[in-house]
Amino acid sequence: MRVTSWLRRHDPGFSALRRAARAAIAVPLLFLLGSRVIGNPEVALFGAFGAFAMLLFVDFGGPLRERVQAHAALAVTGAVLVCLGTLASSPIWLSALAMAAVALVVLFAGSVSSVIASAGTSLLLSFVLPVTLPGTVADIGPRLLGWGIAAAVGLVAITLLWPAPAREPLRLPAVEASRALAARIRAELPAMGDAAEIAALRERTAAAGEAAVSTLQSVFLATPYRPTGLSAPARTVVRLVDELNWLNAVIGQMVRHRAAPSDGVDAVGPRSATAAAARLGAAAADVLEEGALVLAQHAADPAALESALDRLAVERAAVEQTTLAVSPVGRTAASDEQAERFVAALDPGFRAQELAYAVETVAGNIALTARAERRTWWQRMLGRQPGDLNGPLAAATERATGFVGWNSVWLRNSIRGAIGLGLAVLLAKATGVQHSFWVVLGTMSVLRSSALNTGQTALRGVLGTVVGVIIGAAALFVIGDNPVALWLVLPVAILVAGVAPAAISFAAGQAAFTVVLVLLFNVIAPTGWTVGLIRIEDIALGCAVSLVVGALFWPRGASASLRTAVGDAYLAGIDYLRAAVEFGLARCDPATPRGAEPRQQSLRAAAASRRLDDAFRTYLTERGAKQRPLAEVSATVTGVAGIRLAADAILELWRGQESDVAAAPSAAAAHTTLDGQVDRLEEWYRALASALTARVDLPTPAPPDPAADRSLASAVLGELDHSTAGAATAVRIIWTADYLEVVRRLERAIVEPGAPPIASTGERGRV
Repeated sequence: MRVTSWLRRHDPGFSALRRAARAAIAVPLLFLLGSRVIGNPEVALFGAFGAFAMLLFVDFGGPLRERVQAHAALAVTGAVLVCLGTLASSPIWLSALAMAAVALVVLFAGSVSSVIASAGTSLLLSFVLPVTLPGTVADIGPRLLGWGIAAAVGLVAITLLWPAPAREPLRLPAVEASRALAARIRAELPAMGDAAEIAALRERTAAAGEAAVSTLQSVFLATPYRPTGLSAPARTVVRLVDELNWLNAVIGQMVRHRAAPSDGVDAVGPRSATAAAARLGAAAADVLEEGALVLAQHAADPAALESALDRLAVERAAVEQTTLAVSPVGRTAASDEQAERFVAALDPGFRAQELAYAVETVAGNIALTARAERRTWWQRMLGRQPGDLNGPLAAATERATGFVGWNSVWLRNSIRGAIGLGLAVLLAKATGVQHSFWVVLGTMSVLRSSALNTGQTALRGVLGTVVGVIIGAAALFVIGDNPVALWLVLPVAILVAGVAPAAISFAAGQAAFTVVLVLLFNVIAPTGWTVGLIRIEDIALGCAVSLVVGALFWPRGASASLRTAVGDAYLAGIDYLRAAVEFGLARCDPATPRGAEPRQQSLRAAAASRRLDDAFRTYLTERGAKQRPLAEVSATVTGVAGIRLAADAILELWRGQESDVAAAPSAAAAHTTLDGQVDRLEEWYRALASALTARVDLPTPAPPDPAADRSLASAVLGELDHSTAGAATAVRIIWTADYLEVVRRLERAIVEPGAPPIASTGERGRV
């Protein structure tokens, strides 16, 4: 029971134990089949190491059908690499160049999909083994036979031997976050009863919502790469991370600005808007609860969710109509004070509109997930995508393009790995060491994103190998030359080697794997513990290559890249925000030509965000003290999504509003005012990027600008006196300014993590 409890703590879900148990069964059987039954050492070697690649070094997630498809694709791709590696095994220069080229492609392809990223080690192994072993065209057949048998056994093993449950790490946390946020919205609705009980309920639901969203974010960052495959459901689910974070922030703002009925513009105005907003809040909570039910099941019917979305759309339209009823259409021009009171009266409508958009975005992606999972086999084969999703090839191209840039951590790591593995092949073949593929595997296992981490990992790798040789020598001393005992001990050693890296440490894994190799090669030909000395020599050479490459190519690691990536992401986000504002105002300014939606700016912002996500993950995995507290770094990174989603919301506000958007001369003045707000935001975020790069104090958050509010109120006041369409235009202009205010208040959350985005209770503002 103590062992089981220890394993549960160190190996959640027994994932490593499951892989190790399968390998412990398959590897000896395949080696026995190749060496004793078929009698071909090439078949035996490629069968055994193919089983390692298929069962121990990769662990695909998702439903069983998707895991089988991924394993089949790995088997086919690996077979191609076995052929290419054999053909490139001589001369030496061709081997080194081919290794570098294949490594670059395999490592960089991981940026496209988590499925490819998780299979990277297995794919590299399928090429390292044949390229480092001398071979000719005649050797391709036995090598492919060994690899093919391993692939077939691997498919049977993952299906029948202790099959893993469907692992979709983000799904359950997203379900819990949706339910928690729905409960929080309901708690914030107007309620009758004991004030203390209502306050306690609101406090509990707020804490639960924060905890659920934090858990979702933690799970998202728990893997060394973005947990997103190329399948439509995988792409839609991963969007929920940023969107639920944004929704939680929207609810938080709604709570901080909880409005009581006031003696506003007229008796119908704010009170009716508040009542309509309350009805919309209830509809939003219904949508989130239906979304959680749909997301909790695979291929659930989204009909009820879509009906709830339709009801939310009706309530959203009612809020807009109620908001327009507040406007003094047909009245004489009012004073600045009256205009400001009118703008403040629009606040309940804006908050309801903001909440509705955030909830619709979340629920829309959940519905897309369900629709994607309910596609027929034929629709999947034809690449039919639900909604407006791109196909897998287009999505892969878009992602890969986003990582092409000199500041991309993924690209740098891919280049560093390619150079390291190419040099390792060159050194191993030039020196003529035995089992030269160990040199390459040693380089692959210890090369990290910084010289310091590479050095530390290399030291642990060599020490672990030495310990493994000692343990292997002791085991051989006890076993002697008894081949039956060797065959019996080998599965146990493989089981320990599979569990040790995940449950104990990297060094323990190296020690255990060294024991496996000592036993395995003594099964082939009894040579005693001296094979361990060759292993130490080869690993030391591989570590030396890693140290040289790590010291020469971007030795500072992810810290510098993270600072650059944050700055680039904020600037790309602000550029997208400006384009969204221009798109909206062009629809109501007769002097400005109407252009297309800013899709290119949106794609650039998304690509910069993915590069930042990659840099942040690498930063989190690096050892050593961090110069800034992790909470501050996380707040800085999270703010990027806030800007991008605010721009999305502005775009949605103006999209498809041709019928009720009126052009008016006063829109030009509003245009100037909003441009000034965007200019100030861009100036601050540029200063933020510069401060991060220079490692100096972050800029002070900008204070609110009441003059800009008055200027905007004056600009739209004349428009309110003309028509209902003019009033609708004015309301959208004001709500656009509200979203810009959201981005301004985000500055304080970035500089002071955990602080509410309102400086004091005396700071008046719409957002």
